[in-house]
Amino acid sequence: MKKTLSENIKRFRMQNGLNQVEFAKKMCVTKQCVSNWENDNVLPSIEMLIKMADYFRITTDCLLGRENHSVIVSDGLTEEQQTHLRMIVKDFLDANNKQ
Repeated sequence: MKKTLSENIKRFRMQNGLNQVEFAKKMCVTKQCVSNWENDNVLPSIEMLIKMADYFRITTDCLLGRENHSVIVSDGLTEEQQTHLRMIVKDFLDANNKQ
């Protein structure tokens, strides 16, 4: 099931270990603004969507719930580290497919 924008903002915020206050500071907005996004009271601007996607290192389509998958950006990792990361992801996918 696809998640909504409000659900995705909260999910990615929490995956990054941030509470609403911390995330608000990173986005240069108030905690109330983040709360409104997460409660589907207000939609973020296009510029803010881009800023959030860049911060979370995902696509705007992923944030909007238009993609089924998220992207892990591995820029800055060595080839060997990227290979290990691919193997870990594959192991998780294989384990999920066996369930």
